[in-house]
Amino acid sequence: MAAEISAHARKWGPAVIALALGVAALAAATLSQAFAGEGDTLALEVKATYLIKLPPFITWPGDAFPSSVSPFTLCVVGQDPFGDLLDKALAGKRLIDRPVAVLRIDTAAQDSPCQVMYVAAGPQPAVKSLQAVAGRPVLTVTDSAVDGAKGIVNFILRDNHVRLEIDQAGAIRNRLEISSKLLSVAASVTPK
Repeated sequence: MAAEISAHARKWGPAVIALALGVAALAAATLSQAFAGEGDTLALEVKATYLIKLPPFITWPGDAFPSSVSPFTLCVVGQDPFGDLLDKALAGKRLIDRPVAVLRIDTAAQDSPCQVMYVAAGPQPAVKSLQAVAGRPVLTVTDSAVDGAKGIVNFILRDNHVRLEIDQAGAIRNRLEISSKLLSVAASVTPK
């Protein structure tokens, strides 16, 4: 299964991956500049786009999915800031050759079926959710160090643009491999 996921990532080829990342970054930058002042709504749209675009640049181990027909599950932990934005964007789509499910949960548990887990800023117990999936093949994503804790990917706002901080050591602990193409567009990378 891991070889199948890696083969999927390799079939895109470096040029297509670089182009896709470049288009996503350009779109995010253009939107940020064009709609400066609409702040939160635009930032949420950019973050939602990143959540959808990150998975092809991650390699999950074979045991990341309960079965060969399990969906790719994107979990939103705590108060969902996106509303129906993710559902609309992912309707009928597939991520890494799997149907997509969006799951909203109050707090993550060790058995939460997430491949990507977004922990929004807010009054929910973020640290507990991040600890619950530590060591599991889950890409954790946070907003600017939620409750003092960061996910493997952390969104930051820099110069009115949503940027990525990536914790490569955290990815390794969760048995995930991050593409060098994604690492190259991050604002900062915590090394292995």
